Amino acid sequence: MGTVTIGVSIAVPEPHGSLLQQLRTGFGDAAAHGIPTHVTLLPPTEVDESALPAVDAHLTRVAAAGRPFPMRLEGTGTFRPLSPVVFVKVVEGAQDCTRLQQQVRDPAGPVARELQFPYHPHVTVAHGIDDAAMDRAYAELADYEADWSCTGFALYEQGADGVWRQLREFTFGGATVPPQAGSVEQGLPAR
Repeated sequence: MGTVTIGVSIAVPEPHGSLLQQLRTGFGDAAAHGIPTHVTLLPPTEVDESALPAVDAHLTRVAAAGRPFPMRLEGTGTFRPLSPVVFVKVVEGAQDCTRLQQQVRDPAGPVARELQFPYHPHVTVAHGIDDAAMDRAYAELADYEADWSCTGFALYEQGADGVWRQLREFTFGGATVPPQAGSVEQGLPAR
């Protein structure tokens, strides 16, 4: 067994997720096609493939203790000049996201890790593109708004092709929903 790159995030639901992904592509972000629109709880993290059952069990416990909360996106922000990112702001649900990401990265858990930057929940809409396109993304989405009830989060794996694919969804209150019934072995998709 080798290593895999995983991440944990809250998916931005439809129709908002597809719209923001299409806009991100339109701003010239070549990676947009392979990144579902999301709020990160665990950034890309390499783990040994044999650790996936422990990760699954840990995330199941985190989700079981969680409860749905309102999420609201509104307006834009940027991490420039520290990082070439334009994002849509999380204006409601940020404290819940912060609590969740701390639980996911629990020092006693299988994906304990330090972050490169302080945690700031957001939805990336432009990353690593030229300044003019970043400015356009910032301006065009300044009035963007979306809201929904967050009912869980998901575990993703980055494929060799750079595309992030959902391995499993974790619903608050203990229910888990595999992405494809029939392709699940020990709670994780077959490889």
